[in-house]
Amino acid sequence: MVVLTGARQVGKSTLIQHTDPIAGWRYHSLDDIDALAQAEREPDALWAGARHVVIDEAQRVPKLFLAVKRAVDQDRTRRFVLSGSANFLLLRQVSESLAGRAVYLVLRPMTLGEQKGQRPSDLLPNLLSGKLPHERKLPPAPDPLSLALDGFMPALLELHSREAILAWWQGYVISYLERDLRELSQVASLSDFRRVMELLALRTGQLLNQTETARDAGVSQPTVHRYLNLLEASFILHRVPAFGVNRTKRLIKSPKTYWADPALAALLMGHYTLESARNSREAGALFENLVLLHLQVLADLLNPPARVHYWRTVSGAEVDFVVEWGQSLMALEVKLTDTPRYADIRTLRLFLEEYPGCRAGALVYCGNEIVQLDEKIIAIPWHLLAGEIE
Repeated sequence: MVVLTGARQVGKSTLIQHTDPIAGWRYHSLDDIDALAQAEREPDALWAGARHVVIDEAQRVPKLFLAVKRAVDQDRTRRFVLSGSANFLLLRQVSESLAGRAVYLVLRPMTLGEQKGQRPSDLLPNLLSGKLPHERKLPPAPDPLSLALDGFMPALLELHSREAILAWWQGYVISYLERDLRELSQVASLSDFRRVMELLALRTGQLLNQTETARDAGVSQPTVHRYLNLLEASFILHRVPAFGVNRTKRLIKSPKTYWADPALAALLMGHYTLESARNSREAGALFENLVLLHLQVLADLLNPPARVHYWRTVSGAEVDFVVEWGQSLMALEVKLTDTPRYADIRTLRLFLEEYPGCRAGALVYCGNEIVQLDEKIIAIPWHLLAGEIE
């Protein structure tokens, strides 16, 4: 089995209906009322007489997975693609059913490079092997905050006005609250849930403090904990864990939170215009979220996927992202600036001193020059993460 998951509207259904060889397989969507009823009453009929089957929105009938497990165990030549907007690994009855039988793939929002038809950048594997890019000038970097406010969902490619894009995101949040949450779990108060989302958005890129969020939202800490799990299970929110290898310094262990798409964070923050976002204290966090989206896509493309962490000591020294792939490490610091400075790499240098095996450090910024700042540290324009640049 292949299990394809990701946030709603990232393009899962389009991908599986138009990608060879899956496009020729029998296709069922549980958004269809008849297919949904059949999956609930007699799931085996969905693949009767077919050896290759795609079931979209599969999370709508959790017991379906037991039937798929039986079908695969009875005939190992069967092939299934299961797609949905929930992280099946976090749904206990599902993950236990598919253990040892499935490959999991996560589809994320489109990168800038994908929107332009560029090939993926080889920057991350090169940095993990200690190979720094050569110093040179690149074409001007696109304005990251403008892109962050628009977002990276495929449907947005057809929208060309700020008003239309803003309306699309407002509808996205409403449909998420009214549909996806009811499928995953009962939420007593949608207004409380929306308030927690807004507070978490204002804390994008910060250490997660559930007690503080609960106090500000006027709900209990267990309620915030449950809401966080729902946001993560539906790929709306992403927790970046702390890099936990402790050598000589005490480390912070709480995760940091980011959003599937920086535009969703901007909407929940209340930044509806570029001017509002640019002049806000959250501007750096939105840029950081945009960089994480592109970094995570590159990490997913490695086999096996690389893991993305952050690093912070109790004294406050912090590196925004640490990428770990097997025994290879590299670190990234993100700065919303047009000019890289030596002072900006202070914590990168500290991390490299603490972990001598780290292959490279990178300062990701908004300019258009690749500049080497130290023996193992390079300043790179953010769009070098997005795709190959001639």
